[in-house]
Order: sequence, then C-alpha cells, then structure tokens
Amino acid sequence: MLGDIIHEIFHDALFIKYGLVGLFFNGMFSSFIPIPTEVTTTTLLLGGAKPFYVFFALTTGSIIGGYIAYYLGYNGRLIGKFRKSTPKYEQKSVNIMSKYGWGTIIFFSPWIPIIGDIVSIIAGTKKYNIVKYSIAMIAGKAVKAIAIVFFSVHFLHWFFSVFR
Repeated sequence: MLGDIIHEIFHDALFIKYGLVGLFFNGMFSSFIPIPTEVTTTTLLLGGAKPFYVFFALTTGSIIGGYIAYYLGYNGRLIGKFRKSTPKYEQKSVNIMSKYGWGTIIFFSPWIPIIGDIVSIIAGTKKYNIVKYSIAMIAGKAVKAIAIVFFSVHFLHWFFSVFR
C-alpha cells in the first residue's frame, strides 16, 4: 500500500512525467499559482537527474514565472479577468512591503507559501521598478532553488543510508 502511494506520487504526477521540462513548467507556474516544486525536484533527483540540470530548469522556470506574474500585475486589465480584486488584502500587502522594503519582501517571497505567489503580481500592479524587482526576484528564486536542490540531495542520501 505504501509502495503504491509512493509510486503514484513519484511517477504519475503531471510535472514529473515530463522530467526537466516538467520541472521548468512547474517552476514557472508556481510563481503565480501555488504549486509546490519540492516534490518534482526531489523525484527527478531520485530518478538520477543531475543536480545542476535540476537547479537550472527550476531557476529558469521560476524566473520566467516571476516576470509573467509581474506583467499580469503591471497590465491590470489581465489580472482583473482572472480574479476579483480584494482591495483590503492588496492594501495590507502593500503596507507590509512598504514597512519591510519591497526588495526584501520580493527576495523572501518565494519562501512564503501561497501569499508569496501574489507578491510579484502586486509589485507589477504598483509598477515597482523593474530593475530592482529583477535583482531581488532573481536572487530570491536562485537562492531558493539552490536550497531545494541541496536539501533534496542531502535528504535522499540520508534517507537511503537510514533505510538500507
């Protein structure tokens, strides 16, 4: 039974079926839709994918997704088609970003589940400086990708050493 569940998670998930290309799209979509990349990353590493290629696919997809999210916010007409505006929460997010600094929040936003996904959209909505946005977003996404790959590799080594 446990074997069937593990097989289902690690072999039949949509993004995993397509390998590094699936991870690229998983990273891209996860920048504006809350889809975790950790399972896909770990599964590809477990399947023998090279850590550098996993890092590269995840980082590239995440960065492109960050720009898509920024553009969705920047072009407000597009975002209005996808969701109803909630000024109360948007203003709360803007207040938090103003208090702690836009760059800091954008850098740490990849680590914040669900809420972090809308930070790039709000930055675009508020027409935040694209150069500052790019620096913070690329750095944040790259650091997160490094951490995911690093900890996945070490977790797998630990896991197999314990259960051999």
